Amino acid sequence: MRVIVYVEGASDKAAMSALLSPLIERKRHEGIRIEFYETPPGDRKVSLLRKAPVRAANIILNDPEAIVIVMPDLYPLNKGVPHSNVAELEAGVREEFEKALCKKRGGTDSRHTDRFKFFCLKYDLESLILAAQDSLRMHLGARILTRKWKTPVEEQDDDNPPKKIVEAVFAEHDRMYHPTIDAPLILRSCDYLDLAERCSQCFKPFVEFLENISRDAPGARSAPGS
Repeated sequence: MRVIVYVEGASDKAAMSALLSPLIERKRHEGIRIEFYETPPGDRKVSLLRKAPVRAANIILNDPEAIVIVMPDLYPLNKGVPHSNVAELEAGVREEFEKALCKKRGGTDSRHTDRFKFFCLKYDLESLILAAQDSLRMHLGARILTRKWKTPVEEQDDDNPPKKIVEAVFAEHDRMYHPTIDAPLILRSCDYLDLAERCSQCFKPFVEFLENISRDAPGARSAPGS
């Protein structure tokens, strides 16, 4: 059984694979492969919102056990599909998926739609890095971090998303933030369950869904709001 997760870019793929490696390995022993993929080429968010649902439809129609997850950043708002919050973003993504199904099959079917899942990162991947403050501090070789940010970390906003804060923290320590390198290095030593508790709005439902996947009922057990 495959669980395919489409994310926006290489940093998301590398960081998620590093952070969730214990869960990925455990599920592998249960006969479930969790695989992260970058969005198809193009503007990363627009591509993920418009192209990944079409790929998801193809996969789900051709593999009766596959589950496909589309996991964009909430930031920036109103890009790709109209959205000012998570619910509107999900509605736009599901509409793209259902249009793809209708084009291929002339309609939708719960056997297919139940295996298409939506989660997002609020506002972006770097919310997890802000939640991993001790790992961030150690990665920078700092005794303390003087910059402050909102808590819970998912309560940042579209004008000052977590990535901008992380870039500023790095700059304060005379470093440049390289997402594809720094994000997986910071997150690989973290407990993903701890970060899920600190990022309970959006990341925790995603983790709970992966934890609860069973070969006996592919796609049937989903976290609230998925």
